[in-house]
Amino acid sequence: MKKKIAVFVSGGGTNLQALIDAKLSYGYIALVISSNPEAYALERAKKATIQTLVVNRKEHTAQSFDQALIKALSENSIDLVVLAGFMSILGEEFISAYRNRIINVHPSLIPSFCGKGFYGLKVHEAALEYGVKVTGATVHFVNEIPDGGRIILQKAVPILDDDTPEVLQKRVMEQAEWELLPRAADIVCKGMIEA
Repeated sequence: MKKKIAVFVSGGGTNLQALIDAKLSYGYIALVISSNPEAYALERAKKATIQTLVVNRKEHTAQSFDQALIKALSENSIDLVVLAGFMSILGEEFISAYRNRIINVHPSLIPSFCGKGFYGLKVHEAALEYGVKVTGATVHFVNEIPDGGRIILQKAVPILDDDTPEVLQKRVMEQAEWELLPRAADIVCKGMIEA
């Protein structure tokens, strides 16, 4: 039986769209949760007839935020959580409740340009500033250390001489993130089925 996936979003939802378009083999998106009521990702979910829920980070303490998320996942019997541009830090209570069942996509080749403060365009700005010739994306399990969980998949993407952070961000999404995230979700769901 296919595993039920909840996708956590905060913004435009391009990684969510990649998951929707991928037609997963071992799981399906049962719920999309946004920390931001204005996130365009909610519209993408609605167009795909996926149930949505807003758990507004600004209306919660860290503890009540975790508890609201745990309640929503429990009520929907969610097996796997996929962070797809989710801009809120999950607390220990949530991570403990879903240990080895939360994955995230990060726009660099971990351990480079990751951890606290490295998200969005900041990652690509740092890569260009440092002068690396290759970057990419990583899908990893989530633990209490930002970007510190076990790596599931990585893919390298070249950096070109005239890249801006915005151009590089788009290339990393198109060539790595959108490919890796659905593959990693399927790998983890398949492991849950076989276990």
